[in-house]
Amino acid sequence: MSTYRAGVIGLGRMGSTFDDEITQGGSIFLPYCHGPTYHAAPNVELVSGADLHAEQAAIFGERWGLSSEHIYSDYRDMLEKENLDIVSVCTTARVRATIVEDVVQAGVKAIWAEKPIALSLAEADAMVDVCRAEGVALAINCARRWNPFFSEARKLIDAGEIGNVLQVTVYAQCGLSHNGSHAIDILRYMAGGNVKWVFGEMESDAAAAGENDLMGNGYLVFDNGVRAYLRSTPCGAAPWEVDVIGTTGRIRSINNAETFELIRVVPGGRRGRGVPATCPFPWPVRMQGMGLTIVADLINAIENGSSPKCSGEDGRAALEIAVALRESHRRGGVKVQLPIEDRSLRILSSEIRNDDTPARIRRLQRI
Repeated sequence: MSTYRAGVIGLGRMGSTFDDEITQGGSIFLPYCHGPTYHAAPNVELVSGADLHAEQAAIFGERWGLSSEHIYSDYRDMLEKENLDIVSVCTTARVRATIVEDVVQAGVKAIWAEKPIALSLAEADAMVDVCRAEGVALAINCARRWNPFFSEARKLIDAGEIGNVLQVTVYAQCGLSHNGSHAIDILRYMAGGNVKWVFGEMESDAAAAGENDLMGNGYLVFDNGVRAYLRSTPCGAAPWEVDVIGTTGRIRSINNAETFELIRVVPGGRRGRGVPATCPFPWPVRMQGMGLTIVADLINAIENGSSPKCSGEDGRAALEIAVALRESHRRGGVKVQLPIEDRSLRILSSEIRNDDTPARIRRLQRI
């Protein structure tokens, strides 16, 4: 079995310490974030890291057993000296596109990048194009695709267990770009197709007129006939729910993927039209740290030329749908067709707010 050399750019919260925040069981299975995943993966060697902030760099090196000569302040020096196979990009989205392009040109085999993929459609296009041209596998960390329960839900759908999918609804109070990347991507994953056009309604006219991240609601039409609804404005008693309705059944994910329901239509009921009956949701036969699942997927992409479960194209699609929903509101509530012609359009993900201070530090300051 080959051993792959891995490095991380951006050594803070998602690069290293996010797993420390998970103190009880739920929908996230550890290891989850980048540093601890590479440290635990059996066929990966975590060999280096890079960060502009000396404190984060020192913490990362000590935590994962890397000497100072393998910790860099400039990621370009790391790329030049370390002969890496896999690189994680865990920086602010403000510089993510530039870094990904530099990583590709350094000759790596795969990239695991944080979400959202970028700020603008043009940046996302450039990332996807350079990775495709150079044969580099690009995975975007919309991690619900690798969650074992959502994977099981997708298997049930593919096996016809709920009939033909008619509608997917996602409730997730969030900015359309930042955590909206997760919401839109899991909606696409459950729908199993590509979005043709959307209607969107944003939190306000003022928010829709600007470029900052914003909450909104949308109606999405897929090329396979599925219709979908997204609510990212306040969701009250339905935080982070996913509802997939089929012709003969239904799958619901409740309370941010902590509970899954499988409902099938069984014979009986008024006039013999059937009765919805709750059935046991089949637990996955294997549940490992989601980061390990992602790395295994990336290595499979390297070795077999497959596409990662959430690819660069998927990350770009999530951003494009978010932009299209906002554009629909901007233009007076009209239908917006995809793909969008104006690739300069962007959403300034809320993750870049105050990003001169690392996210790890900002979180500690709030506690």
